[in-house]
Amino acid sequence: MAVRLVKRCTCLLRGAMLEAPALAPGCGLRLSRVAPRVLTSSATSPSSHFPGPLSGLVEKERAFAANSEHQDVDQLIEKATRPEELLELFRGGHCLHENHAALILIQLSRLLANKPEDKKALLLQDAHFQQLLQLVNSQITSVWHGILVKLLRSLYALALPGACKELQSVEQEVRWRLRRLKYRHLVFLAESSATYMQERDSQELLAELLVHLERRWAEIEDCRMVVSMMAKIGHLSEPLMNRLEDKCLELVEQFGPDELRKVLLTLATQNRRSVPLLRAISYHLVQKPFPLTKGILLDLAYAYGKLGFQQTQVFQRLASDLLPRAPSLTSSEVARCTKSFALLKWVNGPLFEAFVQVREKLGSMLSGLPPALQVDVVWALCVLQQVQEAELRAVLCPELHTQFLGGGSPKHQSTFQKLLHINATAQLEYPEYTGPLLPASAVVPRLSALDRKVTPLQKELQDTLRGLLGSKGSFMVPTQYGWVLDAEVVLDPDSQFLPPRDFVAPHLAPPSGSQLLPPGAKRLAFLRWEFPNYSSRSRDLLGRFVLARRHVLAAGFLVVDVPYYEWLELKSEWQKGAYLKDKIRKAVAEELAK
Repeated sequence: MAVRLVKRCTCLLRGAMLEAPALAPGCGLRLSRVAPRVLTSSATSPSSHFPGPLSGLVEKERAFAANSEHQDVDQLIEKATRPEELLELFRGGHCLHENHAALILIQLSRLLANKPEDKKALLLQDAHFQQLLQLVNSQITSVWHGILVKLLRSLYALALPGACKELQSVEQEVRWRLRRLKYRHLVFLAESSATYMQERDSQELLAELLVHLERRWAEIEDCRMVVSMMAKIGHLSEPLMNRLEDKCLELVEQFGPDELRKVLLTLATQNRRSVPLLRAISYHLVQKPFPLTKGILLDLAYAYGKLGFQQTQVFQRLASDLLPRAPSLTSSEVARCTKSFALLKWVNGPLFEAFVQVREKLGSMLSGLPPALQVDVVWALCVLQQVQEAELRAVLCPELHTQFLGGGSPKHQSTFQKLLHINATAQLEYPEYTGPLLPASAVVPRLSALDRKVTPLQKELQDTLRGLLGSKGSFMVPTQYGWVLDAEVVLDPDSQFLPPRDFVAPHLAPPSGSQLLPPGAKRLAFLRWEFPNYSSRSRDLLGRFVLARRHVLAAGFLVVDVPYYEWLELKSEWQKGAYLKDKIRKAVAEELAK
């Protein structure tokens, strides 16, 4: 301060010398009189050349010293590694401003984040901690916005009781400031504290927070912010999620591959089939040449499969990028990827051939997979006709299949259905297979096998078959192989229909009938193929239904196929009856020609 005073005096003396007129040598007395006057008036008069009184300089110096001490306290809070250091800092006589108490609480919650609950409970009972809470409560209106939202998150993390008046005070202060908080503060509060608010019955604060986020959605300017909000809090509010999807459409051009992946996974997780957003994402995935890692490729395939969104160009890019990486895929990644493409009913020959080569790794890895995934993999190998006896034994052993025999959940029922198909593959396509197999009680068809909604094609076909076969046919026949026949009939050598109920039926569970088929008689099975049974944009049956047809043929039936695209061309009942008769003649002729 003294140095500054000397500098100002020097400047004043120079100014006075420049203002003095050129005088004779005897004029030195006048200058000697001017200088003392200026110095004296500068120290006492507020109208002097100084910018402010000397007391103002002293105040500034004190403020500078206080600010330095505040910065020191900030550094001590940040560098603290133990809760005891923070509490010692609080009671150590330091000069604390209105944010320091809140910062200490925030740092305390960070240090205790991974500590046992009993350690948090001990802290809550500490007298100094209670004093700290009271100090924060008394200064709450002066705490800065950014620190306030972090403070609330920290109090939630410290597991303060809901009846704590200091916690309620902070919540109330946040509610009063919601309109003034910056949007990023609202986002931070929602992402970090929404779960706590739901658990602690702070529903009113959460509802107001979501409303403010939804009303001020136009303030979102950052790609990462909108993606993060969709993933973490979008599911809490339908109006907010709709706004976030709109914002994604605005910003999607700026998204990188990771942002696109996160948005797609969020939509898939929440089962939101937002067609405009999916189309925009698909466009950029096709048009932009950015590199896609293996993890991103698998996630994209999963998301498209989960949402059932058909986009051939995207699938082609995924397949072309996955093909060179196929040798490095693990068995679980292969299973995951094939399941995703199966849900899309989309086939890429080169990629699936590469996946089949990867099966060489299954010998040692199959037993390490979760039981349901083991069943999925072996079932897929059955479809591809690549399964080995050791793999059949692995999933048909009692230790594994008993987990799914009595399961009532849809997932368990689906896995058990696949076990029936694997069991049928072992019986019908591997005559040298010696076991184990599913127990006889497990292959008895369940009532749920026929408890499905009747489709228009199914109803029309049933009506036409009843008119054609009459009492000689059996309709909607559930087999022990896990497949349901639309109709079954026996055809004698003279092409006359015989009732199948009178003859031995090994495909039923339990087997029925006592008479053997007459020499030259044949069993016919009618199988309808609906639109969803085919691959995307083709007339090739999906693997599941190829497997069904193989099993029915291996069980000794002649198969009469009724595809939807042929049936739709038939207009009259006469045409439909004639169509089925012609199909029967062709099936018999093909059998005789072999």
